[in-house]
Amino acid sequence: MATQDPDTTTDRIESLIDRLTLEEKIDFVHGEDDPDERATGFLPGVERLDIPSLSMVDGPLGVRPGTATAFPASIALAASWDVDLAREQGAALGREVLGADQDVLLAPGFNIIRVPQCGRSFEYYSEDPYLSSRLAVGTIDGVQKDAGAIATAKHFVANNQEQDRHEVSAEVSERALREIYLPAFEAAVTEGEVGSVMAAYNRINGTYATEHEWLLSDVLKDEWGFSGYVVSDWWATTDGVAAANAGLDVDMPGIPVPQWHVTENRIHDVIEGLPDALPKRSIAKLVSTPWLPENVNPNLFDRSPFEVQLRDAVEHGQVAESTLDEKIRRVLGQMNRFGLFDDEQPEGAVDAAEHRDRSRRVAERGAVVLQNDDEVLPLSPEIDSIAVIGPNADTAKIGGGGSSAVTPSSTVSPLAGVRERVDGDTRVAFARGTERIEDHHDASESIVDLSLSASETPAVDTVLGNDTPERDDAVIAARQADVAVVVVQDDATEGEDRSLWLPGEQDRLVAAVADAADRTVVVCNTAGPIRMPWAEDVDGIVEMWYPGQEDGHATAAILFGDSDPGGRLPVTFGRRLDDYPAATEERYPGVGLEAEYDEGVFVGYRHFDDEGIEPQFAFGHGLSYTDFTYSDVTVEADGEEGATIEGGDEPGVSVEVTVENVGDRPGRDVVQVYLGPAEAAVERPPKALAGFEPITLDAGETTTVTLSIDARAFAYYDVEAGEWVATEGEYTVLVGRSAQDIVDEETIAIEESTIVE
Repeated sequence: MATQDPDTTTDRIESLIDRLTLEEKIDFVHGEDDPDERATGFLPGVERLDIPSLSMVDGPLGVRPGTATAFPASIALAASWDVDLAREQGAALGREVLGADQDVLLAPGFNIIRVPQCGRSFEYYSEDPYLSSRLAVGTIDGVQKDAGAIATAKHFVANNQEQDRHEVSAEVSERALREIYLPAFEAAVTEGEVGSVMAAYNRINGTYATEHEWLLSDVLKDEWGFSGYVVSDWWATTDGVAAANAGLDVDMPGIPVPQWHVTENRIHDVIEGLPDALPKRSIAKLVSTPWLPENVNPNLFDRSPFEVQLRDAVEHGQVAESTLDEKIRRVLGQMNRFGLFDDEQPEGAVDAAEHRDRSRRVAERGAVVLQNDDEVLPLSPEIDSIAVIGPNADTAKIGGGGSSAVTPSSTVSPLAGVRERVDGDTRVAFARGTERIEDHHDASESIVDLSLSASETPAVDTVLGNDTPERDDAVIAARQADVAVVVVQDDATEGEDRSLWLPGEQDRLVAAVADAADRTVVVCNTAGPIRMPWAEDVDGIVEMWYPGQEDGHATAAILFGDSDPGGRLPVTFGRRLDDYPAATEERYPGVGLEAEYDEGVFVGYRHFDDEGIEPQFAFGHGLSYTDFTYSDVTVEADGEEGATIEGGDEPGVSVEVTVENVGDRPGRDVVQVYLGPAEAAVERPPKALAGFEPITLDAGETTTVTLSIDARAFAYYDVEAGEWVATEGEYTVLVGRSAQDIVDEETIAIEESTIVE
């Protein structure tokens, strides 16, 4: 990417702003129709001034126009605990953006998985802010620095549930925001230099995210120094004047859903053909009502509040024209930074072979073996017989529903992957065992789909051929096989939250197969944690998340041990719903459109630790097919082993641990370091993730891993002082394989309470 002289850049942009008319300025801060009908969001350029257009496209599982590489869900990437891999996937996503003739990737998303039921948890990374931060920066670096596209950090902030997402208010303390929900965004800005941040739908303490001046201007722009532009989530802006003054820079998509809708839609086409004197928007909304889903966006049929309100607001002094100029300055600044003005964007590529390979590698790295009783895994490729069972086992689980849906050119199902991998003499039987699970990913991409009337909608049995076997067929297949592999899935989607129970009769199917089979392995294609009432009855459990288009190849590689399962859980799997922190109605989904975040900083494993709840599978948990030993753990402060951090110095600690692969095959592990804080003026979690490092070792190989603990890890946010404070006293440094599996610990002391920058 070409670099620009800062003075020349500033002069160029200021000259353009000076020459724009008020109407052109307003047109440049809200979306419009994409003439090519490819972009998710489109800012038209200004031809007379040679200002190019700006095209935004959905992510983060892949780009949406046409066919593209369908990457694994973000939570699968997070399960790799691999920042370098995140950067690699980010680079591939960025190249696909440019290859699709787009400019901006509307990703990554990294809201904290506070509520395991969240319908978009598959699009996010983790319940932990540190892990989320590292993966966010890695992905952004790949998109921007390696590929040359613009990344978007979303959804700012506290968009932690889909239920009532357009109106619910996250009633959350500043301390919880600072320690849990904001760190990944801060890192995206201060380290990743992300070009764009997307304001969320929800309210924060009563104020819509698009109108939240403290968050958008005071924190994001002034405190963190964000120089990019803030874009709304689609149809998220309700008050154009308030949003403009608060710090929202671009309103998207700027047009009502019938106009934004790029797929053929007979009813909308008829409405658009009516005389302009008629209230087309009202008619469209009226005829759409019977088909609108619950929890629908209330602004779908409105034009941009920026388009409708800003001219009068500027003319009457409600919004200063200089405020409008600043928005344009931010957008043009990023366009110039990424070479749009001089047509200097790098070449891209869509659905490239190397991207498909990367998709497979991410799926394999993110696979987590949760349970492996009697070493049922890995399977031998020369096994005599396998029963592959599951309602959707013959279909790749590409992703969830909503804006992250991708259309790949090819897919590999778990059944196909197993059949391809086994020896030619191995018999592979297939039985569904229960009706197929409807998949939101395969549904229409339309937000409001009126292409068919209700009476014309095909029945599920007609679409599927009505060929679902009964559970007895699965039981017979399981009984006759050496091992039964049961593939189960949920069906998460943007716009609604999910149950932690598997949909349909899948739990009963697993129980029946486990009762019949000699050995049973359950492969889970889920958006996050699920209930597992059958866990003690099966031999193996593999969490594959949503593996993307290479589902079958990755699944087979894990089952047969071609790839060591290096994934570790980025979220805690509880045993029951009451185990999780947001288990009351007041906390989720909220009462009176207010969700109380009064658990504060005790989210995820922090809550499980604080309450003494034993999870089913802990944060950071995952099994390898080999064995590792940890030894010689040392902790150094200021270069001295076991030293006390002197008063006034920012705490900085280095941790060393020796790891040996004592098994008979290569393997992958993730060294995790947690920090248990000293007593402080406020309650603090018993421990928090402070560092991690994935490693790959051959059989018998030994390595020494060195990890640095940042000063911020020692601190809590003192709201009254407006400072991060590391309290004097002793801290415990814990080294382990998960939040529950701690292999060694050391103590370090801070001599005097210290403010951390």
